[in-house]
Amino acid sequence: MQIQGLANRLQVLAHETPNRIFANTSTGPLTFQCLAMAAEGFAQRYYDRGLRKGDRVVVMMANSLSSLAIIHGLLRAGLVWVPVNPALVGAPLAHVIRTVEPSLIVCDPDVAARLPACAEAEGIPVDQMHEDELPTGASPLPAAFPEAGDLASIMFTSGTTGPAKGVMVSHMMLELAAEGVALCGDMKPGDNMFMWEPFYHIGGAQVLMVPLLRDVHLTISDRFSASRFWQQVAEAGCTHIHHLGGIIQILLKQPISDWERNHAVRVAWGGGCAPVAWRPFEKRFGVQIRECYGMTECSSLTTWNNEGVVGSVGRAMPWFEIDLKDENGRTLKAGDGPGEIVVRTSLPGAITQGYYRNPDATARALQPDGFHTGDLGSWDENGMLFFLGRMTDSVRCKGENVSAFEVETVANLHPDVVESAMVGVPGEIGEHDILLFLQVRSGITIDFDQLWHWMAERLAPYQRPRYFKVVEEFQRTPSQRIQKHLLPKGQEGRWDAAQLKKSA
Repeated sequence: MQIQGLANRLQVLAHETPNRIFANTSTGPLTFQCLAMAAEGFAQRYYDRGLRKGDRVVVMMANSLSSLAIIHGLLRAGLVWVPVNPALVGAPLAHVIRTVEPSLIVCDPDVAARLPACAEAEGIPVDQMHEDELPTGASPLPAAFPEAGDLASIMFTSGTTGPAKGVMVSHMMLELAAEGVALCGDMKPGDNMFMWEPFYHIGGAQVLMVPLLRDVHLTISDRFSASRFWQQVAEAGCTHIHHLGGIIQILLKQPISDWERNHAVRVAWGGGCAPVAWRPFEKRFGVQIRECYGMTECSSLTTWNNEGVVGSVGRAMPWFEIDLKDENGRTLKAGDGPGEIVVRTSLPGAITQGYYRNPDATARALQPDGFHTGDLGSWDENGMLFFLGRMTDSVRCKGENVSAFEVETVANLHPDVVESAMVGVPGEIGEHDILLFLQVRSGITIDFDQLWHWMAERLAPYQRPRYFKVVEEFQRTPSQRIQKHLLPKGQEGRWDAAQLKKSA
């Protein structure tokens, strides 16, 4: 596969098709010429300030025209884009800044007001940016375009279970991520991709690059809104939507509206669709689901399912090979049971060089036989891969390993449950008991006795929760995954199935 170079590609397209639309935004259409000029302007601005290839720049901005142009400007200049959630504060923010030691922080004005509280940010220059601020009239940057293997970004993992790790993402990896999106989504000339994802997450970053590789354009929204989703995509004429985390289930639980079939969307591509929601979603909304699997460390998308096999994440991207390994390193086949997903590549550079300034984590993941993902998967008899959750997202209960993915999938089917999250808590006689957190529908007081019996009919005895606890709302990562390490695991307010059994 020939890597074209994203920064160079933007300038070429701006010259060849200056009036072609890159994205429709809340402030109007953005052409390739306008974006390329703004990117060159920001690149020149940072060059004039003395920043050079390889310097790190932390960007803490919401989705906007200026943040879009800044990202492409950093790529053009060969600077290392460090995307950070603008809501990040305290120790997590200090960890990022301490790790990357940036030469500059670029942020929204409200973020700048909070930075003095972070001691690690002291002495680092800060650029405050307004959402519609774009430079004009820039002269060509004297610096050469970056090479495919050069570092484009340091993207910190979501940190759902512990401190975030900074994934080193090359220009090649970012381009492969966009190419993977185009393959998974079956992109056609003229397609219109609805983009709600934050730019500072790989799910958004990869979409920002797709118009450079395919004749498609974006419709950029500031955030995901379940209640307005179908109206937004219908009015914009979008052909593609992206699903992550529990978004498929969330949309299924919205009230029926006229908009949900009055749209041009043909493909929902992404990861995290529960098998039980797959066909109901396609039938209700008239949209094909194309599931994928991947992680930032492996150019985002590792597999894609273009065969419609419900529950499967499909087969490897053309530049990857996948093995499943047991705890002894034995390669597993169909029927052998689940194993760790290990990724190899036929294209040097498609897998990260490691975690920035974290050699221990790098050594654990990058091993001679491939990249060890820490995820569980299994094969079917036709060579289709099925994702079974994180190896660490399980609980040892009654002598068995219980997958959170399996228990949560069942709980999320209940009509009163919006979403759930399973964790383990110390048991009375060793091992763990299962605590299931629940977010329930607005205005509902859930009957825990009824819910437990309902789940008991659908789960093995060792999979059944001991405790239920309701939360008003889950704290989530930018990719809509629940941050389980922030859940309150104390005894207060939790329902105990042991009392149910005593009274039965």
